[in-house]
Amino acid sequence: MSVFAAIVDGGSLSAAGRRLGLPLATVSRKLADLEAHLQTRLITRSTRKLELTDTGREYLEACRRILEQVDEAERAASGAYAHVHGQLVVAAPVVFGRLHLVPVVAAFLDAHADVDIQLRLGDRNVHLIEEHIDVALRIGALPDSSLVATQVGAIRRVVCASPAYLERHGTPRSLDELAAHRCITFDGLDAAAAWTFVPADGTRRRTSVRSRLTVSTADAAIEAALLGFGLTRVLSYQVADAVQAGRLVRVLVDDEPPAVPASLIYPGQGRLPMKTRAFIDHAAGRLRERLSKLESPPAPSTPAPRTTPRPPRPAAARGRRAARARARRHAATSSRPARARW
Repeated sequence: MSVFAAIVDGGSLSAAGRRLGLPLATVSRKLADLEAHLQTRLITRSTRKLELTDTGREYLEACRRILEQVDEAERAASGAYAHVHGQLVVAAPVVFGRLHLVPVVAAFLDAHADVDIQLRLGDRNVHLIEEHIDVALRIGALPDSSLVATQVGAIRRVVCASPAYLERHGTPRSLDELAAHRCITFDGLDAAAAWTFVPADGTRRRTSVRSRLTVSTADAAIEAALLGFGLTRVLSYQVADAVQAGRLVRVLVDDEPPAVPASLIYPGQGRLPMKTRAFIDHAAGRLRERLSKLESPPAPSTPAPRTTPRPPRPAAARGRRAARARARRHAATSSRPARARW
């Protein structure tokens, strides 16, 4: 059954063999033996793809239920529900993992000597069941699924640039002004030709931008912005330190789309192993604390010094002021001791 499920999940016999560590001939023979035992065909093979038969679909659902029960029984027998131990696989986006998850993971490992963690960082949405991942950090709205989500914060898409760039090219005050600016686009977040905003009226607006530089990682986009090359659009947590230090400035704040949730997600079917529950309990509060510090609005700009000259004083006021000054000088002179004359 596990070989049959791996064939379906992988889309081919060779993919199933790589996943299970079995030769292609062994995978093919096991599938043939299973179909012979059931006396029915489960998969229709062609030169281009594999396709489940109606019987194969029904059998696959039953296989998954049985395999989940077997897996749960093995975890129970090994003490996974009684003790915090074993290997935990955690997935997260690259920059978020480096900035926020690595410190949380290190603290958890210090507190739990019998747990090892494999931290997988990548900017794609992983499939927890198929890739055997225990917990993942997901940014964005979650579709309805069998996964359970624990929200730890909210993340915004922000546009920012260096003070040097804004001094040379000006600060965009409206979405219409974006077309006149050089932009650095990150192909993992938005299309290179347009950015989507939500102005104060609540309507979604797709605005064309001039992408002079397109990069494949957020780190590269941020570095180019720090060098003063242009405007870039990334996630708020990715530039929080640079904004707080004044190395980058957020612009078009009033047109930013609503924040999206950042959540720890994990499979919701069956009992949760103790190592997973312990990690979620440890990480959720610490991540909430870290992300809450990033959600403070950007500091208002310092008001310009007063340049308007004071109005001239009336003549009577000037006269009274001069009289007071003469009285102070006279008092100071009369209080001095007389000097001897020789």
